Amino acid sequence: MNDDAMDLRTRHKQATREAISLAALRLAIEQGPHGLALVRVHDIAEAAGVSPRTYNNYFSSREEAICAFQSDQSRRVGEALRARPAGEPLDQAVVAAVIEHFTDPEPDRAGLRMIMDTPALQGEALKAFTMAEGPLATAIAERTGSDPARDLFPAVTAAAVAGAIRVAGRHWLEPGNTVSFATALRRALSCVFFPGRPPE
Repeated sequence: MNDDAMDLRTRHKQATREAISLAALRLAIEQGPHGLALVRVHDIAEAAGVSPRTYNNYFSSREEAICAFQSDQSRRVGEALRARPAGEPLDQAVVAAVIEHFTDPEPDRAGLRMIMDTPALQGEALKAFTMAEGPLATAIAERTGSDPARDLFPAVTAAAVAGAIRVAGRHWLEPGNTVSFATALRRALSCVFFPGRPPE
């Protein structure tokens, strides 16, 4: 199989995964926080335009399917950092990469609230945010010339950034909060890279 065919197949698989995940999340939102058990695999598959067998090839549970978009997005944050200009200071590069990656487009508030506030989904939600740590630590190590086997800086920084993303999400969902997600995220990240500085 040539590279173009492999790339097309990879894109198709990712599109199918995203379609299933978005269908699962939409159905979960429609059922409400106490109706998660009413979301059936058959219904998710039908809404995504796939067979139940195809669904089972991608996900082992409703919870995993519902949180998959968040997980996939978190895994790609390292790629966003690699795309920043090489000469940009690390703190500025990480903040810019994270804000661009997680706010274009801005998260769906109802979807994020469902994921973060539903007890049955909270474990998968935490796993989704934690997914950002490994790829981001690798990108930070590459950018700083660190050896991740001996230097804790990339892993600790990545974990702090992943935690800031999660805290920003919770802050953004608080009742009466009218700031954009970008603003909430920038404030949270300032605690990682600019401690003691008043948030913007």
